[in-house]
Amino acid sequence: MKISNLIHRLMHVYWRFSRPMTLGVRALVQDDDGRILLVKHTYVAGWHMPGGGVEAGETLEEALAKELREEANLVPECASKLVGLYLNTKASRRDHVALFHITKFQQPSLPSPNREIAECRWFVLDELPDDTTAATLRRIDEVLNAKIPNAYW
Repeated sequence: MKISNLIHRLMHVYWRFSRPMTLGVRALVQDDDGRILLVKHTYVAGWHMPGGGVEAGETLEEALAKELREEANLVPECASKLVGLYLNTKASRRDHVALFHITKFQQPSLPSPNREIAECRWFVLDELPDDTTAATLRRIDEVLNAKIPNAYW
């Protein structure tokens, strides 16, 4: 093995352990009536946009499709529009969230509650639940009102 290959491998190991980063996806899903889809998890308070973590070897689109299927029984009908990437310092200083906006999809039915999702519901924009998370409200406002997004989740 060449010395340059060995150095490259050693640096890769160093970067992997010294700079680990987590990445998640969320979706602002909006139906033809302008309603917003939110989920309530069993393990954290408040209403959130559906989403979850991106696994190793998974693209953002693959992770998004998986999470939407699991959390909301929803399948996007076309490529999802990437809205932005955000640093989520509330989770850790190394956590990032990719937000997508989806308006074309199929949802045969709302999912039944399970061990991860306590509830999944559609809400009219001016009737969002009081316990909708602040980050969720900010993202909805930024996307639907064409505001410059805050880089922090």
